Amino acid sequence: MGKLLELTQAGDREGIQAYFEEKEPADLALEAEEFDDEQLEMLLALLDTSQRAEVLEYAEDQLRYRLAKTMDPDELIDAFGYMQKDDIVDLLGDFPIGKRKQVVDRMQANDRKIVRQLLAYPEDTAGGLMSTAYIALKKERSIGQCLDKIREIAPRTEIIETIYVIDTDSTLVGTADLRDLLTTPRDQTLESIMDSHVISVTPEVDQEEVAKLVSKYDLPAIPVVSARGRILGIVTVDDVIDVIVEEYDEDMLEMAGVNKEERLDTPFRQSLRMRLPWLLINLATAFLASAVVKSFESVIAQVVALSAIMTIVSGMGGNAGTQTLSILVRELARGDISAAQARRSFGKEILLGIANGAINGFVTGMIVYLVYGNFYLGLIVLLAMIGNLMVSGIFGFLVPLCLYRLHADPAVSSSIFVTTATDVLGFFIFLGLAKLFLPLLV
Repeated sequence: MGKLLELTQAGDREGIQAYFEEKEPADLALEAEEFDDEQLEMLLALLDTSQRAEVLEYAEDQLRYRLAKTMDPDELIDAFGYMQKDDIVDLLGDFPIGKRKQVVDRMQANDRKIVRQLLAYPEDTAGGLMSTAYIALKKERSIGQCLDKIREIAPRTEIIETIYVIDTDSTLVGTADLRDLLTTPRDQTLESIMDSHVISVTPEVDQEEVAKLVSKYDLPAIPVVSARGRILGIVTVDDVIDVIVEEYDEDMLEMAGVNKEERLDTPFRQSLRMRLPWLLINLATAFLASAVVKSFESVIAQVVALSAIMTIVSGMGGNAGTQTLSILVRELARGDISAAQARRSFGKEILLGIANGAINGFVTGMIVYLVYGNFYLGLIVLLAMIGNLMVSGIFGFLVPLCLYRLHADPAVSSSIFVTTATDVLGFFIFLGLAKLFLPLLV
């Protein structure tokens, strides 16, 4: 039993308070994931409003929603007073429409307007990620006026390192670093020290593109602007990190044919519905490979050793194809690949397939020769390994690239096509060579 659960069940309010002082909110939220609904209700009863807000802010989506369900609207409103607007919107986005409206309607007018604006954007866009807690000052202000204003509003903002500079109609015209403000005479204007080159996005931009820009330009935050250039909010680097982790997890799951929404505690029927379609597709591709093997039944019947060896060739092709596929999917996730770069890389993957096939084929062929005492069987293994690893390089490169060019997610179904190609062509190359060399094998 964890310490947090032990303190909760004992109703030890003082112990809970002391435990919160020594632990990070994210670690506390992780411990609370093991609680059932009744234990969560007991925990919330022992926390003050600011602590409830901390747990809500750092909890994963599922726990955050479970916590919110145990709180009445007034308790949620109180906790929201300690949270950033983008975190509030993330939580409300998971609510049923009725409860969401009930909570939003109870908020103060200014907060209600901001939250409704943020809720209008899809959650996987810049608008859905952005926070309205930023510092924007007019370019005509003196440095002294700017510093006074920053002192006033800094406690309510997410970042103060970057000051966003606007003109009279709130159009974003530049940025300024707080360090520059602190080292500039107070009578100079903000416009005199601002950087007019601003990297920004519109609310509709996908979260992956936002993450790429923040990473590429090493930004602490990226402003979100309207079509007319007016600043609407900012996406901070902590939200970008969450996006990167989310997209990585999603890609890894989809490459394995697993739905991103599935978890260990997902109900049986839902898990079955999520996994079965991909398994049926894999089954269809397995029949393709089986049909190739069946067409060489007479060859296998005469040289039984082929049945033991052919899986080595196809398996190595699948492994090599996955290596190429993984590297290309990662590169495509970082940005588009130019035609010249694609040609160079494609040629390299073919050469890698030949080289890896030759080395692995030689090792495998030597072992096969020692086991079965047939030089030509070892030679067939060598040639088939070279051929199949070359195939794996070709398909491992072309399949995700073609899917990307067709505006499909290359992480979703690339592995099925690549594995099918290496299995089917691997069996065909190996058994085709065996049929050609058959008089020398029997």
